[in-house]
Amino acid sequence: MRLILPPRLTASARTLRDTARRRGLRITQLPDSTVPGELLGGDAHLHAGPSFADAVAPALGILPLEAPTDWLARLPTTFVRREIRAMPIREAYGLRRPVFVKSPNDKSIPALVYADGSRLPGPDAVGPETVVLVSDVVTFDAEYRLYMLDGQVHTGSRYATSGRLDLGPLSPGAHAFGSDLLAAAGHTLPSAIVVDVGTTDTGQWAVVEANAAWASGCYVSDPDRALDVVLRAAGPAAQLAERDAAFVR
Repeated sequence: MRLILPPRLTASARTLRDTARRRGLRITQLPDSTVPGELLGGDAHLHAGPSFADAVAPALGILPLEAPTDWLARLPTTFVRREIRAMPIREAYGLRRPVFVKSPNDKSIPALVYADGSRLPGPDAVGPETVVLVSDVVTFDAEYRLYMLDGQVHTGSRYATSGRLDLGPLSPGAHAFGSDLLAAAGHTLPSAIVVDVGTTDTGQWAVVEANAAWASGCYVSDPDRALDVVLRAAGPAAQLAERDAAFVR
């Protein structure tokens, strides 16, 4: 088994690299998006950002998993505590109130509170049919990253308090909320995924967003258990479970 990494590594990627090496995985850090012939057809897995993954995964025979683009918008209000809509950005341009806008599964649209739709990146920067998630503005007091595998919270950690980086252990409340989410909506997610959750300023638990495990930082989650999720989330086509076919990027 081999773990493919991009040219530049985050602290999280270095942690997962070292964890994989201790397990006996072969490590290949590619200098660019060119895939050497000797890597073709092998048992390769990937940890990288979306752009790099898009460039190398097809040649490597890797099928990265991610949540559907409208997953967050389709969750019941009891799990999100705010109105969330998925729409083409051309529709979002007409919004005339403050909204939080982000890309569903990458960073192409900066995740920010915009004063109104006119402040979004314009047609010269993004195609008019590009889907964005538009939500009411909510303040989160504490935010947690959950690594989910086969319908269970596998590991996780706190990553922010009052919008600022603040690493800490996974709280029992975050674990319990994640378990409730999986019980109700686990069938709408791939078998390996990261979901961020948090407590709002009104004291309610809510989902922040879903993220591809293969492109997510693990913060202070258990690195071995985080790696379990990463390996499942971006592995060889031959190992793809039937239930995950609908979630391939």
